[in-house]
Amino acid sequence: MDPQVTINITLPKSWAELTNEQLYYVFDLIGDSLSGTQIRAYCFFRWSGLGVVCRYGDGYILRKNRLECFVTGDIVASAMKSLNFLEDFPAVPVRISKIRKHYAADATLDDVPFEKYLYVENLYQGYIHTQNHQLLQEMGEILYDCDGVHFNQAEKMNVFYWWASLKEYFSRLFPNFFVPASAPEDGNLLGNPKPIGKQLRDAMNAQIRALTKGDITKEKEVMAMPTQRALTELDALAEEAEEIKRKYGKH
Repeated sequence: MDPQVTINITLPKSWAELTNEQLYYVFDLIGDSLSGTQIRAYCFFRWSGLGVVCRYGDGYILRKNRLECFVTGDIVASAMKSLNFLEDFPAVPVRISKIRKHYAADATLDDVPFEKYLYVENLYQGYIHTQNHQLLQEMGEILYDCDGVHFNQAEKMNVFYWWASLKEYFSRLFPNFFVPASAPEDGNLLGNPKPIGKQLRDAMNAQIRALTKGDITKEKEVMAMPTQRALTELDALAEEAEEIKRKYGKH
């Protein structure tokens, strides 16, 4: 081993840089309920191409290809910090783009019908309340248009992270409609203490009524609207309602 050898490594700096293969790997680790530090450690060695030869003093002998070098534990810990983003949800929705032969819907649901969004959102809320992984399976079948295809652990975690990050993304894009659930006088149609089944039905019906303005003949047209177009309208309606409340009060 040459004590002066330098080994260069390249690591992704954000969720957006991860390949399908890397996404599969990290979602499989997440599904195993590992800690954030464990996940970053596994990903660091896998993606850097480094292997641990043995412990040596206060550090390790590492190998990449045919090169070996000594590094301290502090150096490894410092290098792993570049993967800290793995402990947060993606700032912009990402997902495995293809599962077997089935392609995913657009990551931000561009051109996905509003009806499909509502259905998947109901399944997601059901999963949040029950932790029933079968609901992630159903979400995946819709988002990848693949009825009957079995989703493994990594693929289910992929679906969960995709939708959770999508909700965060939408909360920034449509802040008037997606009011935080803990906010006073919550405006989020999904943020109330009713039983989950009734809560979801009420939420869906309220959104449809708002968009059709009570005209049931327009329901089919509304359900076929692109998701982001429908949410843009709901956000504008929520902003108008809030403005009226500020001007004239509740009554």
